[in-house]
Amino acid sequence: MSLLPYIAATISVGLTVFGAGAACGQNYPNKPIRIVTAAAGGSNDFISRIIAHGISGPLGQPVIVDNRAGGVVAADLVSKAPTDGYTLLQQSNAVWIGPLLQKVPYDPVADLAPITAMAKAPNILTVHPSVAANSVKDLITLAKAKPGDLNFASGGTGGGSHLSGELFKYLAGVKIVRIAYKGGSAAVIDLLAGRVQMLFDDVPTLMPSIKSGKLRALAVTSAEPSALAPGLPTMAAAGVPGYVFESTQGVWAAAKTPQVVIRRLNQELARLANQPEVKEKLFTNGLEPVANSPEQFGSMVKADMTSMGKVIQAAGIRAD
Repeated sequence: MSLLPYIAATISVGLTVFGAGAACGQNYPNKPIRIVTAAAGGSNDFISRIIAHGISGPLGQPVIVDNRAGGVVAADLVSKAPTDGYTLLQQSNAVWIGPLLQKVPYDPVADLAPITAMAKAPNILTVHPSVAANSVKDLITLAKAKPGDLNFASGGTGGGSHLSGELFKYLAGVKIVRIAYKGGSAAVIDLLAGRVQMLFDDVPTLMPSIKSGKLRALAVTSAEPSALAPGLPTMAAAGVPGYVFESTQGVWAAAKTPQVVIRRLNQELARLANQPEVKEKLFTNGLEPVANSPEQFGSMVKADMTSMGKVIQAAGIRAD
């Protein structure tokens, strides 16, 4: 029996499928795009609207922001969306940290296709002036001399201010006590009053009190020194090797979205992130632009899940 008819049919089917996928990508986009994100008013909403405004013209289609209550809801919706690039997710670390804290209805690696990290924001480690520490090394020495005496304020479980402190405990090998607050503003108020001693929080929240001398800044949590907090060393350089914690805002599509669509979106988002006016808007709101490849963003997510997973497991943290 000759295999030639079978081979010819197989090649024909393959070319048909390839041609359909290529055509889909070449025609993209030919209808409005939706960006699903968290509730209105926060950093996710802010960045989503910058993206919507910035890429609608070059793509030639309206880009609509769809606000949803909570990162899990937004990520789940996009993970189950059609794989055509018309439903995108814009969200922070919550996309991949959430599954480390609780059961969620999506897999951040298997169900979502990374497009790019869009922006990042470091935290600043600050102490009340009454704390006898002028550096991170001083703080570690103090914490080791009196285990359990120092405390740090934080917002909700699994948030940036919480996990920054837990990462410090884990890597520095110190015992400090978490004082949990429902919101970040209450934590800052108590830190200013001296009712708590330490806080990891974002630059816009803490910088006014640092500049006025009401709080003492010791280090920034980013991998490199940050222009948002000039003059401050990184946590790693200041005495905690390997310490990096940044809130990262990224963009995803549903898994199996054609690569030609992913590349087109990545190209437009990178162009947007490098515009001077966009950089200025982000900087004013305590954010630094990022424009990396889908592969780099995906690798970053996996690495952070591994490192923070160890911290979360060691501390026994579960979502409230």
